[in-house]
Amino acid sequence: MGVEHLLPFLGIAALAGYFQTVTGFGLGMIVMGATSGLGIAPVASVAAVVSLMTLINCLVALPGRLQHIDWPSVRAAGLGIVPMIVAGVLLLEYLSGSAASLLRLLLGLVILYGGASLLLRPSRQITLSPRRSFALFGGLSGLLGGLFGIAGPPLIYHCYRQPIEPVRIRNLLILLFAVTSGVRTLFVVSQGQMNTEILLLTAWSVPVIALATYLGRRFPLPFAPLAMRRIAFFVLMLIGMSLILAELT
Repeated sequence: MGVEHLLPFLGIAALAGYFQTVTGFGLGMIVMGATSGLGIAPVASVAAVVSLMTLINCLVALPGRLQHIDWPSVRAAGLGIVPMIVAGVLLLEYLSGSAASLLRLLLGLVILYGGASLLLRPSRQITLSPRRSFALFGGLSGLLGGLFGIAGPPLIYHCYRQPIEPVRIRNLLILLFAVTSGVRTLFVVSQGQMNTEILLLTAWSVPVIALATYLGRRFPLPFAPLAMRRIAFFVLMLIGMSLILAELT
C-alpha cells in the first residue's frame, strides 16, 4: 500500500478510535465503511485488520475479568460463533471475487443495522434466555464477524436483554469478541490470506488508535451520553447510506 492510501487509512483509524472512545461504539464499522467507500483498501484486507485490532484490544482488556463471566453463555454462543465465522470468511472470499458491488451493499446494510441498534433500548428479561438463543445470536455475530470483522450488534443486543449484572455482560462481550476475532484470524492464516499488507496496516494502526483513544479520554466531546449515542447513530447512518447509494446509482 502506497503512502497516498496509507495516510488516509491511518486518518480514518484515528478518527474511528477517538469516536469509539467518546461514544463506546463504531470503530470497526467506521473503518470498514469509510475505507470501502473511498476505495482505500479491499474489503477483505480491511476486515482482517479490524479483526486483528479487535483481538489486540480484547486481549489487553481481558486480564482480571475472567472471574466475572457467565461461562455457560460463553460456551453456548461459541457453538454458534465458530462455524459461522468460517462461513462468513468463505462467503467474503466468494463475493470479493464475483460480486464486489453486492459485498459493499451488504456492508452498508450492516452499518445501518449497527447504527439503528444504538437507538434500540432492549427491555431486560426476568429470566435468562435459553442457551440455544445464545448460539443463534452467536451465529449471527459470527457471520458478520467473518464477513466484515464486525461481530458486535447481534450479541450486544441479546446480552443486554439478559438479567445479568452489567459488569458480567461487558466482560462476556469482551471475551466473545476475542473469540470471534481470534477464530477469524486463525482461519484467515490457515487459508494463506494473512499477507504482509494486512500485518503492516495493523502495525501502523495500533499505535495510532492508542493515541486517539488517549485523546478521546483526555479531551472528550462535551455532550451528554444520549447526545453521544445520537451522534454515533447519525455518523453510522451517513456511512451506511453512502455505501448503499453509491452501489445503487
